[in-house]
Amino acid sequence: MPGSQDYAADPRNANLLVYVSGALVPRSEAKVSVFDAGFVLGDGVWEGICLHKGKLLFLGPHLDRLFAGAKAIALDIGQTREQITAALKQTLDANQMQDGVHIRLMVTRGTKKTPNQDPRGIMGPPTVVITAEYKQPSPEMAAKGLKLAAVSIRCSPRAIFDMRINSHSRLALIIALNEAIAKGADEALMLDPRGFVSSCNATNFFWVRNGEVRTSTGEFCLNGITRGHVIDLARKHGVPISIGDFQLDDVPAADEAFVTGTFGGVTPVCEVDGHKLRVPGAVTQKLGALYEQLKDAQ
Repeated sequence: MPGSQDYAADPRNANLLVYVSGALVPRSEAKVSVFDAGFVLGDGVWEGICLHKGKLLFLGPHLDRLFAGAKAIALDIGQTREQITAALKQTLDANQMQDGVHIRLMVTRGTKKTPNQDPRGIMGPPTVVITAEYKQPSPEMAAKGLKLAAVSIRCSPRAIFDMRINSHSRLALIIALNEAIAKGADEALMLDPRGFVSSCNATNFFWVRNGEVRTSTGEFCLNGITRGHVIDLARKHGVPISIGDFQLDDVPAADEAFVTGTFGGVTPVCEVDGHKLRVPGAVTQKLGALYEQLKDAQ
């Protein structure tokens, strides 16, 4: 499976326990109702969180985003931040995990009386699922870089569908990725409604031109926590960075590029629409190393 979410297989994942609304069950028995709002409608929010050297990385910002997303869709999670944190730790302890783990924390509106859109037809509490797996980014992908292709699917504005909410509804992004795959790429490069470079389908996009890092304003792209850290690191360590509206034509003039995400951290890009880029690029390497140092300091 190529792409920014490519990972090295680990046999330990076969027999892990999964948290399903308060119960820890074997992976093979982890199920939710076919009437669950997440299954029926994609009605829910989620977070991807890494366990690194015994610590849940950047847990505060992840919980901030989870609860903000839930509020935006009028979803009462039914648990406090402390209770969610306790459930995360319970899952990790039950699986005896300490490092190299990727967690998926998922909250849906819960089980519905019947499959329809009305959020009032919920029969009980929200569904909370936590999967914790041993996952490390593919060394091959990190070394050779990703191929990106610009696609026709645009990132949407808040008034249509707010891209900054980490929701279960990902169909537009999947369609974008399918278009990129058909072009021989690993991930889709998406523009905003006005035609400016915005985001990839699963990660945030940066490129480097004449030593300056460039990225979108963030108005229409995924609200990436890693993206925010990389922007802060660039400013703190004297790496020139420009945040703004850029035409797609600006990208082929880049010397190097990379994407950011919770799972992969800083991942180099080797090609955009057939334009070859330097891998590894010096700026990408520097920011990647600074991000790894930030993780270790948590």
